[in-house]
Amino acid sequence: MKKTNKSFDLNMHVARLLMDEPFFASLSRRVNKVANTEFPTAGVRVNPETAQFEMIYNPEFFEKLDDAARKDVLKHEFYHLVFEHVTGRKPDSANPRVWNFATDLAINSHLNNLPESCVKPGQGPFADFPTGLSAEAYLALLKKKQEESEQEGSGEGNTEEENPEGEDSGEGNSKPGDGLPQDGQFDSHDDWGQCDSTTEEIAKERLKEFVKKAADDANQSGRSWGSVPASCRRDIMERLKTHVDWRNVLRYFIKTSTRANKRSTVKRVNKRYRYIHPGKKVQRQANIAISIDQSGSVDDEMLQAFFSELSKLAKLASFTVIPFDTRVDESLVYKWKQGQNHKTERVMCGGTCFNAPTEYVNKNGFDGHIVLTDLMAPKPKASKCQRMWMTTKYYASRPYFKTNERILAIDV
Repeated sequence: MKKTNKSFDLNMHVARLLMDEPFFASLSRRVNKVANTEFPTAGVRVNPETAQFEMIYNPEFFEKLDDAARKDVLKHEFYHLVFEHVTGRKPDSANPRVWNFATDLAINSHLNNLPESCVKPGQGPFADFPTGLSAEAYLALLKKKQEESEQEGSGEGNTEEENPEGEDSGEGNSKPGDGLPQDGQFDSHDDWGQCDSTTEEIAKERLKEFVKKAADDANQSGRSWGSVPASCRRDIMERLKTHVDWRNVLRYFIKTSTRANKRSTVKRVNKRYRYIHPGKKVQRQANIAISIDQSGSVDDEMLQAFFSELSKLAKLASFTVIPFDTRVDESLVYKWKQGQNHKTERVMCGGTCFNAPTEYVNKNGFDGHIVLTDLMAPKPKASKCQRMWMTTKYYASRPYFKTNERILAIDV
């Protein structure tokens, strides 16, 4: 992708543009902005190499807009992320072109300062469409509009023969037989759905974390959610409540905690410098710590459930098991290798202190830390690597301390 050093740098303007938008400002900090003069306007995507979210933008396009339009273009792109349009929400049977219009109609209902050519419910070709619907609802209306257009076309002869040169008839600039305008989408949706399943899964879980943090920031700010309508807030909060299968969460946690070890190899062609430089072969190895709370408050049934889940996790990766109560006995720490089975065993039975496993993990340089516990102890010190908690549904609803870290509830 060709980048540019043009004078207009969007990164220099974002903070000012979103000063009164706490939710979008928080989300924006987690989206990379990449300038590209070969890109016509703007668009968001998942980077297929890193699973990070990017906004590609043309500096010349943004430089011509006033501040109000720039802000709405930013919000338009972020709404695509929030409503999961980029990460595979499209119904399987939906035509991509029609789905693109549906997503834009859903978003543009809430924006008033976009470029004039943008589609919007209640205006232009969609004057009979109500505002404030979901993308799926607009998809249904668009399909109905297409069917009506096809019926009208079949009764009026061959449109292409009447206008063989494809000239603009001046009646809405619609594609013959399509029922949709040729223009109206200022941004690009071309890179949606271009990642492999693993990258997309990582991106989906990452997006949930980003949106949750943005919602928390908005709720804690004195300006609330800014311009986000109440209906959108309800939709966003409902999405955050959606249950995520723990296997997907753990798979995401393992893969995003993985370090990449690269070495040169002549057997793999370098994609950028073909046959000039050797390619890179990547071997990914995750160094994951699993701390198991063995205090007296964790009963045998819960402990057995933890070991059962770890047996399933061992199908994905190897990890280090750290039994603890108020301390960590290093002689009891062991490596659970991928594919192995281990029986349930209790080796400690004291109180609970989460600082003990945290200090051990911080000291030994792990990439990720999962704590299996009933959460019945004070909040621990900060972790140097990403940390997640696993507990039962009962204790997940009654945590002893508050945390922004992910808590995964399992059935017992």
